[in-house]
Amino acid sequence: MAKRTKLTAPSAEDLAKLDADFRSENRVRPNPATAPIASVAAETAQTASIEPAQQKLNRLDAERLRDAEEQGRLIEEIPIGQINELAMVRDRSIIDPDEMKELQVSLIANGLRLPIEVYKTDDGYGLISGYRRLLATRELNASYPTEYLTIKALVRAKQDTPKAIQAMVEENEIRSNLSHYERGRIAAIAAKQGAFKSTDDAINGLFASASPAKRSKVRSFAEIFADLGDLLKFPEDLSERRGLRLAGALRMGGVQQLRAALEQGGFANPQQEWEALEPIIMAFDEKPQTTPKRGRPKMPPIAGWDGDTLTLASGISLRKEHDGHGYLVRISGKNITSELLDSMMIEMQFLLDKPKKR
Repeated sequence: MAKRTKLTAPSAEDLAKLDADFRSENRVRPNPATAPIASVAAETAQTASIEPAQQKLNRLDAERLRDAEEQGRLIEEIPIGQINELAMVRDRSIIDPDEMKELQVSLIANGLRLPIEVYKTDDGYGLISGYRRLLATRELNASYPTEYLTIKALVRAKQDTPKAIQAMVEENEIRSNLSHYERGRIAAIAAKQGAFKSTDDAINGLFASASPAKRSKVRSFAEIFADLGDLLKFPEDLSERRGLRLAGALRMGGVQQLRAALEQGGFANPQQEWEALEPIIMAFDEKPQTTPKRGRPKMPPIAGWDGDTLTLASGISLRKEHDGHGYLVRISGKNITSELLDSMMIEMQFLLDKPKKR
């Protein structure tokens, strides 16, 4: 007969120890009434509560980038061949070779420290400011074909023409002072191209921060450009005093005499050109003023087309008209003589009898 083992009931201390061991070996399990899918959903919800914050940050970064691009605050590397420096009229009429060499040496040594400004066009980019920097980069590229292929640029939003021209003028006024003639020239051309209603409006808009006296001087040089700009060989070398004397002679009726002196040509330097003009200017200096000056002088018309009217640099205007029977050309202006009209008729006869072949 097998020997029986006597069982002894566990004490309270033994039961407590067993309970503690059981709890340490068995973690708290989820409520069996809760389905596994509910746990997955809860974990996903906790993750999703973090995700929108990151998405919001990304969206804000994208908006900041878009705003910076629209406002022209991003610097981009743009191929130099895609930039049209003639997209709008330039205020610089000449470039000093020594200054250009100095700029190129700086570009080689230090790179381009100040980006140019451009705006997008249908076929590339139009230049707003940085003409000399772009020109220097292109010349370096011609010497080093595998280098200087691009240039740093701020891509500005496309501006209306007056603001773009004003930005260009302001840059050159600050960085490389424009000559008196260049100031007058850009104002006259900007008005002629329709960026401003008149030369006066162009001067007031482009040189708004200048004093009235300075704007008056710009106006005088704008007259010189309008009447003599096609004949002057060294206009940028006109000093302020000489330019004002020349403008005074133009206002007193010396346009034809001054143009005749310049048409002789052959001037090797600015002094020779001035010596051809000075005797005529002196003659007008000695003439008494027949009428007192009242306000600002009236600007002479700028040569070029305006609708059906063609204004010549001499001041003569040709207007095309049609009266139902045919076309008419109305000629008006000073110094029109019978001999001049006879010469015009002969030229028209030659043109109409023997039209040029194309």
